[in-house]
Amino acid sequence: MVHKALGPGFIESFYENALCIELENRGIVYERQKSIVVTYCDQPVGEHRLDLLVERRAVVELKAVKDLDAIHFSVIRSYMKAVNTETGLLLNFATMPLTIKRVGREKY
Repeated sequence: MVHKALGPGFIESFYENALCIELENRGIVYERQKSIVVTYCDQPVGEHRLDLLVERRAVVELKAVKDLDAIHFSVIRSYMKAVNTETGLLLNFATMPLTIKRVGREKY
């Protein structure tokens, strides 16, 4: 709905704003720009913000790039590991049609 209405060409924050409006209109619980602490050996090593965490189960990473690269998949998997979720979505609003990639966590 958001991509169809706005089309490609805007920066990621425009799509994030619109997607949050759509989620609210549908009554879907989400956290926007959720701050997460990344740890190593149970010690904090840094902080990152997720674009969206939906229903506390899915990390949604928004992009507005020509093509998704392998690094985009690695990054979302790292976020998923940090918040202990099994599902992620990469949405690339710069493509026509909208690129949607479901991402599962890597098993170690």
